Amino acid sequence: MTEPGAARILEGGYRRYDGVRSGARGAVESVALHTAQRALGLRRAARFKVLPVLAAVLAYVPAIVYAGLAVLLPGDLTENGVLPTYAQYYFFITAAIVVFTAFVAPEVLCTDRRTGMIGLYLASPLTRTTYLVAKATAVLGVLAVVTLGPPLFLLLAYVLVGSGPDGPVSVAAFVLRIVAAGTLLSAFFGSLSMAVSSITDRKAAASAAVVILLLLSAVVTNSLVEAAGASPTLLLANLFELPFEAVVRVFGEPSDNPELGRLATPVVVGATVAWTLAASALVWLRYRALEVTR
Repeated sequence: MTEPGAARILEGGYRRYDGVRSGARGAVESVALHTAQRALGLRRAARFKVLPVLAAVLAYVPAIVYAGLAVLLPGDLTENGVLPTYAQYYFFITAAIVVFTAFVAPEVLCTDRRTGMIGLYLASPLTRTTYLVAKATAVLGVLAVVTLGPPLFLLLAYVLVGSGPDGPVSVAAFVLRIVAAGTLLSAFFGSLSMAVSSITDRKAAASAAVVILLLLSAVVTNSLVEAAGASPTLLLANLFELPFEAVVRVFGEPSDNPELGRLATPVVVGATVAWTLAASALVWLRYRALEVTR
């Protein structure tokens, strides 16, 4: 055993870093990847994997069930309209989307500000804007797990059993519609969740606020339109149902909501995009004014 005081410094000096310097782009990619892994509970304790696994189960189990039904009884189900359309399927996975929406952004934004990690990030080649780009990329990617994956799986299953669109052109068109719908939902709910998370450092408060905001906007607008006779245009402030109505319009299907169905497609889709841009602008303004100690 080495005696106390026997350790010696034999040489001191400075050695240059000779590895690859990826710059700001590499920093954005690294932060986005780490953020997505954190949100999904990867490389973390089991308790952090509960909500991501729950959301995935809620999103994919209906698709697996409907795919199985299409294999067993393809003729009866498709002719009688028992199988849901691609737009209708999103209503079956609303819970999964809301769970991810309320969980992902608070987990990846509030934690950085509360622990002071954002100061370390901004001491790197990242600026406030590129930091938010990295975080937004991760949030959209994680939300795409439940907004893009299940409908694409459902399309593949329908095509394999002969219940889907005919021909490669029709299949490609449906893929584009699914990608557009999934991206629209991910961007809307992701930006909304990030906007709420930019206001508070407490994850639980942000998650609760997201759910309350979605449900309260639906209750208030529906009550005013249906009970008080207000204009259906007020439903454009229904943050819970509006994006799903926009998805219905993307697929060109008839609306199940008689009041929202009275609004033109450009108005519905435009309002969804406008809310997304407004929420994104709020996030950027909040972080531009944020005081950070590096």
